[in-house]
Amino acid sequence: MTDTQEPDDEGVGDLASRLGLGLAAIGRPAYITAGREGDLGAGDDRTVEAMRDRAHGLLEAAWWLGIRYFDAARSYGLAEQFLGSWLAAHPGRRDELTIGSKWGYEYVGDWRMDAPVHERKEHSLAMLDRQWPETVEALGTEPDVYLVHSLTPDSPVLGDRALLDRLRELAASGVRVGFSTSGPEQAAVIDAALALPDSPFSAVQSTWNLLEQSAGPALERANDARWLVVVKEVLANGRLSAEGTAGGREADAAALAARDEQPLEGLAIGAAVAHPWADIVVSGAVTRKQLRSNLDAKAPAVPVEQLEALAEPPEQYWAERAAREWR
Repeated sequence: MTDTQEPDDEGVGDLASRLGLGLAAIGRPAYITAGREGDLGAGDDRTVEAMRDRAHGLLEAAWWLGIRYFDAARSYGLAEQFLGSWLAAHPGRRDELTIGSKWGYEYVGDWRMDAPVHERKEHSLAMLDRQWPETVEALGTEPDVYLVHSLTPDSPVLGDRALLDRLRELAASGVRVGFSTSGPEQAAVIDAALALPDSPFSAVQSTWNLLEQSAGPALERANDARWLVVVKEVLANGRLSAEGTAGGREADAAALAARDEQPLEGLAIGAAVAHPWADIVVSGAVTRKQLRSNLDAKAPAVPVEQLEALAEPPEQYWAERAAREWR
């Protein structure tokens, strides 16, 4: 597809302005989402060149579908490089995009499906000072949004004065500084950051989906504070998809989606977008078909109480996520 061509898609509507494209699943050969072999082929098919081509094709489709928020991270394999090379090929598009990335994890999987460890976490000033220029070099531009990757209660960030001062410097330069969250204490972390004196933060990216709804009230408070609120893992790493649906609450969600006359993925995305506090809902699509399907989502017409009943206890949800295989 060239810059003068447009896809023959209709009915996208305004949802594209609320959706972002996340590159966690397309920037490295292995990840924890369901259905990867069907989407990407076997491990031998996921060479750097093949994944770069896939990423470029997906970014191109997202552009023409109206998506303008792209999300990457230092730990997403070569996602920043893939995004950067796509931007270099289309320099006129940069001003229309909002680009987010993250620091605090690094990719150590060496492009191996069977790597014993795929990423390593370190929330230190030294890591920030190393990874910020790496991000800028890989992207070929400064990101608009730069997040501490996976801020949890055991992270030293909120008590590290030197690190917070460095983040304040970044914020003063015009970068929107924030953090992403994970784990059963997401809400507590968000509230602690909101209460931080002279906070450098004005953005948060958190997991919210039909199976893990615990961060919702805290994200609403962040929205009230005029923070940018980004929702990630809306399909629960594929559990809320045709590929990942098994029994339990996933099956209950699928039944609700059928009653709502839309695919399970549509129900999951529509439920997230329906929250006025969610500025951006990140899609983890790895194919154009998935991305287009995401844009067909609609706000659920089923009772809110039935959607709320799908939520698992946070500890159970995150234990299941931690047990997922990289594949």
